[in-house]
Amino acid sequence: MSTNLVSTYDPVGFGGVVQEYIWSWENQPLRIIYETLGTGSPLLLLPAFSSVSMRAEMGELANLLAGHFQVTVVDWPGFGQSSRPSLNYRPEIYHHFLADFVNTVFHPPITVVAAGHASSYVLQLAVKQPDIFSRIALLAPTWRGPLPTMGANHQIADMVKGLVRSPIVGQALYKLNTTPSFLSWMYRRHVFTDEAKLTPSFIEKKWQTTQKPGARFASAAFVTGNLDAVRQQSDFLELVESLSSPLMVVIGESSPPKSRQEMDAVAALPGVQSVVIPGSLGLHEEYPDILFTAIQDFLLSS
Repeated sequence: MSTNLVSTYDPVGFGGVVQEYIWSWENQPLRIIYETLGTGSPLLLLPAFSSVSMRAEMGELANLLAGHFQVTVVDWPGFGQSSRPSLNYRPEIYHHFLADFVNTVFHPPITVVAAGHASSYVLQLAVKQPDIFSRIALLAPTWRGPLPTMGANHQIADMVKGLVRSPIVGQALYKLNTTPSFLSWMYRRHVFTDEAKLTPSFIEKKWQTTQKPGARFASAAFVTGNLDAVRQQSDFLELVESLSSPLMVVIGESSPPKSRQEMDAVAALPGVQSVVIPGSLGLHEEYPDILFTAIQDFLLSS
């Protein structure tokens, strides 16, 4: 495993130094792209898993935090500008990746801010290695993928995953579910609350990331629940209760009802700091200024 400088500028980045981390999984090297800016103590920003997951969604928040921290944002394996091979994407891959990345690129403990589905992986690593994170902030934390949330059982989810992974039918299905109109509908439904921000250029950038070679494999795993690191709410809550690091949870006031109930359950646990701000599942991208104001005291406290 190694890290190398890619460039000091990237058209889909946000002004930081872009580097690559070569990470191997089952003897296959993967090129992982991450971006760093600012000075100070290290802080890792983890984007949410989604069909349009990319580090740029954290860009504005990263720039706000860079006045106080050395901020690193990473593209998860299978997403963004990182390698997208046709792996059987599953939680084991991301557990190993996150642990290896943090322990190789940083000198723990570090501060971590994670959005959406990244939350479960952060919690599990924090419980396994209690000294790895000094503070944890979870942004609209989720643990269950879209299809399971809609009520699909494992058999149906696995069937859909298999179809999307197939060479011809899968590519066609994936293209239908990543058209600009579909992406715009998805954002309006449960990601953003201000439709005025869903400009044609914004949707175009999201669409472009879905069209990269191999993009459908990790995306299909996420949508069908195959990246769910826990299987039930009680497991997620147990992770939170087992933490030794300070935890803050940020909840979007317009989050989908099921997700909101689960976030509120976390916020109700003893010792958990929480705040409700405008937005939904994409609050970190839609309202970075408000989010920064809401979390800065927690992150900067000693």
